[in-house]
Amino acid sequence: MKIVSAMLVLLLLGVSAAAAQAPDAAELYRLNCKKCHGVRGIPPKTIKKKMSKIPTFNAEFAAGVDADSIVFVLVKGGNSEDMKSFSDKMTREEMTAVAAYVRELALKARASGGS
Repeated sequence: MKIVSAMLVLLLLGVSAAAAQAPDAAELYRLNCKKCHGVRGIPPKTIKKKMSKIPTFNAEFAAGVDADSIVFVLVKGGNSEDMKSFSDKMTREEMTAVAAYVRELALKARASGGS
């Protein structure tokens, strides 16, 4: 019984440690994406003037772009020189977390009727 209890404690500690190490997607977005894409996925007007093709994370974006596509752009960079690769700044796990966060922003916009 003591062995089972000890194993259960170790398992719970392992789960807690893994959860504590999960990437903070909102913070990663704030540090790496917010400057161009805005707090809620709406690029500031000054950025939109410079980069006319920068996407807004809205209903249309949510309908057409999945998380894997976002990770691909984060790894490789976008179709223009403006969107550089982030593979030297974030791990794959962090990029996956950011992609999920970006989708969340877009889905919130879609739910609120934002376009």
